[in-house]
Amino acid sequence: MPSNDHPWTHLDEKGRLKMVDVSDKAPTWREARAVGRVLMAPETLRRIREGEVTKGNVLEAARLAGIMAAKRTWELIPLCHPIPLTAVEVSFEADPDLPGIRIRARTKTCDRTGVEMEALTAVTHAALTIYDMCKALDRTMCLDGIRLVHKSGGRSGTFSVEEDS
Repeated sequence: MPSNDHPWTHLDEKGRLKMVDVSDKAPTWREARAVGRVLMAPETLRRIREGEVTKGNVLEAARLAGIMAAKRTWELIPLCHPIPLTAVEVSFEADPDLPGIRIRARTKTCDRTGVEMEALTAVTHAALTIYDMCKALDRTMCLDGIRLVHKSGGRSGTFSVEEDS
């Protein structure tokens, strides 16, 4: 059982889960960026690039899935706050050297809590959609390297790392 001076932000004094109270925090502009990759066979990448996947435009479906998922992060991850997103962007880069698709997401808000989980959720759901639309072509696909690369705003300040490592 945690003591009264426990460092756990999502536990009360009796060890029960709770949502963090952000009522006293001032709204600030916040931004987050996340990245990830879907690794695949060269032939799968070629078919995506040339629009030859029978389920349709893979990257546009994945873009929409990422945006929609970011908007619903609070429903998907326990104890996340529902926040009004002011922007969600999802972009893709076909990389034959992987081979695969690089995914980038950017989220923004002016609120009392950050948008890191929304950016990560956008990348993850975009990757899952690529997998779903191409699984009949390539069961060896792998979701890889999903991570936060930037966040700004709020008390903890700015965090940034190189996107490709």
